[in-house]
Amino acid sequence: MDTLSKSDLTNWVKKTASSLGFDLVKITYAKEFSEDKTRALDRLNQGYMDGLPWYTASRVKRGTDPQQLLPGAQSIICLGINYFQPTSYYKQGLNDNNTGRIANYAQGKDYHKLIKKRMRSLVAEMSSILGKEFSAKWYVDDGPMLDRAAANRSGLGWFGKNTNILSPGVGSWTFLGQIITDLDLQADVPLKKSCGTCIQCIKACPTGAIVGPYVLDNTKCISFQTIENKGPIPRDIRPQMKNWIFGCDICQEVCPVNNIAPATNEPEFQRSSLDAINLFDVLRLDEEGFTNQFAGTPIMRAKLSGLKRNACIALGNNKDKSSVPELSKCLVEELELVRGHAAWALGQIGGLNVLNILKEASVNETDQWVLEEIDLAIRQINSSDK
Repeated sequence: MDTLSKSDLTNWVKKTASSLGFDLVKITYAKEFSEDKTRALDRLNQGYMDGLPWYTASRVKRGTDPQQLLPGAQSIICLGINYFQPTSYYKQGLNDNNTGRIANYAQGKDYHKLIKKRMRSLVAEMSSILGKEFSAKWYVDDGPMLDRAAANRSGLGWFGKNTNILSPGVGSWTFLGQIITDLDLQADVPLKKSCGTCIQCIKACPTGAIVGPYVLDNTKCISFQTIENKGPIPRDIRPQMKNWIFGCDICQEVCPVNNIAPATNEPEFQRSSLDAINLFDVLRLDEEGFTNQFAGTPIMRAKLSGLKRNACIALGNNKDKSSVPELSKCLVEELELVRGHAAWALGQIGGLNVLNILKEASVNETDQWVLEEIDLAIRQINSSDK
């Protein structure tokens, strides 16, 4: 249908994307994101992306140049889906010592498959209406494309000081996707919005990961530590994690823009059973149980050992003596990663009984790092008793 004007085709694309379930649809031109490239390289050089070996300078340069991703590209279709679902913690202030928190985005099904399927459908319908082939590539957040840079320039949202994209009416509770194409579509303009003088997210971050407006130190972020870090959690960060066992929403929950976000209409993202998880149940999981409970969700990324590690920290932060039996089992029955964090948690709880449990465990322990964690836990209990 070559008779479609640029404006008509653009409007048709937006209407069709909305009919496929995308809540936000904007378009920008396919030129280099030069300022975003500079900022991303600065973060990399300052060590703020340490722990993500795949995040390299070459990836940044490629991801900020649409022509490297798709030669001849003219337009980027920026898409968003609201994933927010009110939770017991967020709306009701639930506080249970034996309960762990999971980030809102991870409570539903894995969004990558759903968004990519819908983007493929959109491209197929575009090809059908045009009656000709065209070039297109699509990305969610697992590709090289700097999704937030595209979202910002397209007017889909603006950068919050926590580096998330804030969209009118939805806030930052949004999954982003992009389709790069050689079709010439009508570009939208960036929003003339900002966070003004608000620094709620910066003040609320318990680890100081937001080191300045629009600058995030990934290595201090609770989300990074509970998901991407596959080894021991730094000792100075553990107390700040509270009861977060997968991800963190603190900077989003305090954001005024997010306060008016509606609940998602997407059934795939509605799974309230993961709102609050019993930490004892997590520690009792085996590989089969872990897969049965979390298959198809982002939580699988942490692996069972990572989730148990995080649960141990949450129980240590709660300092509830009812946790001692389960943590004691972890101290002798689990992998080194879990044993070491179980020792730390027991050290936080303290008491003569715990002291004896730690001393007994140290006799048969062979892993040097676990032994160090046990020793530090014993020292902490002894010093607190003086």
